[in-house]
Amino acid sequence: MSTLEINDLHVSVSTDDGAKEILKGVTLTITSGETHAIMGPNGSGKSTLAYSIAGHPKYEITGGTVTLDGEDILEMSVDERARAGLFLAMQYPVEVPGVSVANFLRTAKTAIDGEAPKLRTWVKDVNGVMERMNLDSTFSQRSVNEGFSGGEKKRHEIAQLDLLDPSVAILDETDSGLDIDALKVVSEGVNRFRERDDKAVLLITHYTRILRYIKPDHVHVFVDGRVAESGGPALADELEANGYEKYLGAAAR
Repeated sequence: MSTLEINDLHVSVSTDDGAKEILKGVTLTITSGETHAIMGPNGSGKSTLAYSIAGHPKYEITGGTVTLDGEDILEMSVDERARAGLFLAMQYPVEVPGVSVANFLRTAKTAIDGEAPKLRTWVKDVNGVMERMNLDSTFSQRSVNEGFSGGEKKRHEIAQLDLLDPSVAILDETDSGLDIDALKVVSEGVNRFRERDDKAVLLITHYTRILRYIKPDHVHVFVDGRVAESGGPALADELEANGYEKYLGAAAR
């Protein structure tokens, strides 16, 4: 049983005009067996939350706490957070020229587990994941994300999720740039992960289309660095029908 607890989190970034507060007191609790969807307009702080939890140095934590199973992850380095059980699928995965997908995946698995996976079993596992993610047999020999299509990048992210097997998956707009076929493959990968024991998902998205395939237990509306409202799956349907206008109006007052 894992619990990611975010309590009154405040985060700022440096700008030419000085520090700018992005998150203004976010409180969320995500436990094993749950999928939480965060929705909101551009600039509301959704991705800032994801990167702050993961430990991106651009974001300065100015208040609040984030714990995973009672451990203060804000005191951990990025790699320590990964070993503790956090995983971030990035909205814009970066290219790593000269590093093959195969080497990247095995190195990451070794770093997280503290020992190298048995080669015969590992090759079978990797090939199985690649097949499930509709990635061809030569994919593992390509440099990480170099020349990948948008769909290949996102499918590769979910292949990592499958193989690295974290406790908590944070998926930052994993649906952006995907056609309908790639969206289904990615969603199926996330759902396979969710079906494992003691897994939690924090899914960040603008649109409800991915929620047709990945059913959330909780939906949160982000506006101006805060959780403006929380509810069940029906809240996503309301947002699809009516947009964010009423929340934006309330934030402006």
